[in-house]
Amino acid sequence: MGAGQQLYINAKKRIPGGTQLLSKRPEMFLPEQWPSYYSRVKGVEVWDLDGNTYIDMSINGIGACILGAGDPEVDEAVRQAIEAGTMSTLNCPEEVELAELLCELHPWAEMVRYARGGGEAMAVAVRIARAHTRKDKIAFCGYHGWHDWYLAANLSEEKALDGHLLPGLEPAGVPRNLVGTLLPFRYNHPEDLDAAVAEAGAELAAIVMEPIRDQDPAPGFLAGVRQKADALGAVLIVDEVSAGFRLITGGAHLRFHLEPDLAVFAKAMSNGYPMAAIIGKGPVMQAAQTTFISSTYWTERIGPAAALATIHKHREHDVASHLHRIGEMVQTGWRQAAAATGLPVDIGGIYPLSHFAIQHEQSQAAHTLFTQIMLEHGFLASRSFYPTYAHREEHVESYLAAVGQAFGLIAEALQSNNLMAKLKGPIAHVGFKRLI
Repeated sequence: MGAGQQLYINAKKRIPGGTQLLSKRPEMFLPEQWPSYYSRVKGVEVWDLDGNTYIDMSINGIGACILGAGDPEVDEAVRQAIEAGTMSTLNCPEEVELAELLCELHPWAEMVRYARGGGEAMAVAVRIARAHTRKDKIAFCGYHGWHDWYLAANLSEEKALDGHLLPGLEPAGVPRNLVGTLLPFRYNHPEDLDAAVAEAGAELAAIVMEPIRDQDPAPGFLAGVRQKADALGAVLIVDEVSAGFRLITGGAHLRFHLEPDLAVFAKAMSNGYPMAAIIGKGPVMQAAQTTFISSTYWTERIGPAAALATIHKHREHDVASHLHRIGEMVQTGWRQAAAATGLPVDIGGIYPLSHFAIQHEQSQAAHTLFTQIMLEHGFLASRSFYPTYAHREEHVESYLAAVGQAFGLIAEALQSNNLMAKLKGPIAHVGFKRLI
């Protein structure tokens, strides 16, 4: 047992769940074997507590490190912010500069508010929408965080979030009086939205959705959502926490010519430094003045400085095109490896948010074995791959060579019915479910 595994055992005694983020729990990857902690990280290289080096071909800071960890230009901007002082009785001017840049990138938007995490930024957006409309009910599609407004969907029907978050999730601690305020619909299923809207009646405050996740919008779908929101006087909120800056410099909704009322960003906009933004049309955003939305550390300097440096580099170097190319290489490699080994694999997602699933009744055990084999080859790898600007073709080539071996060993183990004997520890826990 390495230092990281031992530290995680101790962590679970002091930290409920072991970590602050469900997606970083070692049980989600390789129970009892995952390195768990890093000592340092640069680009796509990760050093664990025992000095072992890995190439991150997994989720790269849960999608936050879009330029690669420790990008020199972003880090330099942060160092300058630290030297100038990160907190004061006065406000930092970078927040105004960042607001101007975000509105330049999104000409439909006129105003900006900030937070420091995606979940809280989504909660801010929903609060603003409810304050603007003076209504309570939300029609939603996909995953949008951990706050009460969202988890309330499982108060009225325990399986409401099965396709959006985690199956069987208990909304413990969410007030019961929020029952019926959240109404789910499926992406590319306008009939679902019609049903949710009918149930909400005159109390629909907002429609909340990601602009894209696993598949392109069907012709007319996004335009239909926009028309529905307009007809009902509801606020259309686009969650860009995951998709933002993957397809274009700015929100993915720009690629699909969708004009929302509010859009929410986090993760990739600041390359690993805490930052989030809610941008929107002036009349809707001004509703923030009619409620109370305020927090001390939403005014610190590091987040805006990191976001400015990240966005400028993203645009200057056309990072989105690089993510597309690297992601396409990986998806093509997965398909070729699956065909060569006879392993039944389903591959999906947009290229910058790629994932695969082994199609077998022992799929979760097979995914665990994949991570185990790849770790032995020096890769942090899972079913998902989020490319960064720091990934190069040589990383992909060496990774895919190991994937070919891993797929072959898994196919052989499934055929000989001895998959479980290959595992050196427990099967990984089931992670997030995404609505597609």
